[in-house]
Amino acid sequence: MTVARENPAAKIMTIPTRPPIHAKRIGPTLVPDRLRVLMRPFYPSSDDIARRIVTRVLALSDEAVARLLSQVLGEFEDRHEHVEKFFRTRFAQVRHYLDEAWETSSERQALIGAHFTHEYSPESTALFNPSIVPHPDQSGLPKGALRFILSLRATGEGHISSITFRTGIVSAHHRITLTPPGPFVTEPERVPNPAYDKKLFASKLQEAGVQNDFCQRVLGQLPEAFILDDLHRVLTAERRQTDPADAMADRAVRGILLLAESNYEVHFSPGSRITQRVLFPSTASQRNGIEDARFVRFQNDDGNFTYYATYTAYNGMITLPQLLETPDFVDFKFTTLNGPAVQNKGMALFPRKISGQFAMLSRQDDENILLMFSDNIHFWQTPKLLLPPAQPWEFIKMGNCGSPIETEAGWLVLSHGVGAMRKYCLGAFLLDLNDPTRVIGRLREPLLSPNESEREGYVPNVVYTCGALRHGRELIIPYGMSDYATSFATVSLDELLAAME
Repeated sequence: MTVARENPAAKIMTIPTRPPIHAKRIGPTLVPDRLRVLMRPFYPSSDDIARRIVTRVLALSDEAVARLLSQVLGEFEDRHEHVEKFFRTRFAQVRHYLDEAWETSSERQALIGAHFTHEYSPESTALFNPSIVPHPDQSGLPKGALRFILSLRATGEGHISSITFRTGIVSAHHRITLTPPGPFVTEPERVPNPAYDKKLFASKLQEAGVQNDFCQRVLGQLPEAFILDDLHRVLTAERRQTDPADAMADRAVRGILLLAESNYEVHFSPGSRITQRVLFPSTASQRNGIEDARFVRFQNDDGNFTYYATYTAYNGMITLPQLLETPDFVDFKFTTLNGPAVQNKGMALFPRKISGQFAMLSRQDDENILLMFSDNIHFWQTPKLLLPPAQPWEFIKMGNCGSPIETEAGWLVLSHGVGAMRKYCLGAFLLDLNDPTRVIGRLREPLLSPNESEREGYVPNVVYTCGALRHGRELIIPYGMSDYATSFATVSLDELLAAME
């Protein structure tokens, strides 16, 4: 007798899946604006060339100097604020190329400064990878509206990335209105003598492997709170007392000064508009770019707020996550992050402490999303795997797309996934509110994928964001399109949470 065999596949039950949810594109779109130009220091390729430039200007007659300076000011005064003041500042910075015996007129000084100045268009190539936070000033708005600050990665000549800003309003009906940017752009002034906490400074030196007897002697002479002048004074005195051939002392001096230079403060004029302000690379570790800043409004233990941004410093060879801090978008503090978990890209800070600790998402292995906790925002030690790629559209790698957003259902995290043909899509997942090591929901399909009008750009087939904004029961998502321009999308928070599996 023949026994019929059952088909095992017939017993497999089909598990229904929730219908996919997609964000709705609402605009407006921001494209690179080449009219926004900075005055920046120009450096000739050698000191000899710089001296010859100065010599040529010194050889001009007073009449020629007056005429040429008038021409330069006439051409550029409508493009920048305080042009002649900038020229005089540049002269002071290059004065060492003059013989000490030279006495020059103020006009000649300004003309020399003009020859060591150039224009730079920070947004000439791309304006992308935005993040968005509530504006510190919410006064004078219609009911239900929210004013925001949008930060953007701007890329210009030499593929150098900086941070620029826009402001706008989300209406009660979730419509985006951007404030026209001001006619000028400006860089901040560097705070000349920043303050340091000795204990924190010593810990950062130790983490960086800069620790020997010379370091200990220098630190021992510094007060608990010291300024840069204190550090220079002690370093100079201590180096004079050591053997000139002591290579370890030289290494320690370089390491100490590099750390001090990498932890600095800048200040914008409070009278300038936020849209005028540009954070341009200014240290060795970031000379090729300040990339992909993920801003978050962080609630401190006392209930007040500080705006933090994790960003990637790029020196042309090495990428390194760093931290930016501001209370008001006028004063900014750049600080180094330390610890073995500080590597790769895409660190994103939770908007408040969890169980008394700072929490951070990251991607140290260039593939998975990881989670870590720390008692000190400057030091990160042991990351744990949180989420690996699961769906085909994220098979190559995953990463976060900004800081988690707190909801009653859990921590909502936007993610990006990279799939075939290196196509970037946005996704989302949900973490337990009290224990974010637990993933309690995840989208199976992308929330946003590049469409036909978005896939062409500096890097094709990419949509990407560095942070979204909750507005009532709606999620506002600014996103970069193929590393070229920026637009906006929105999705119902309730529908998004319901779509999680």
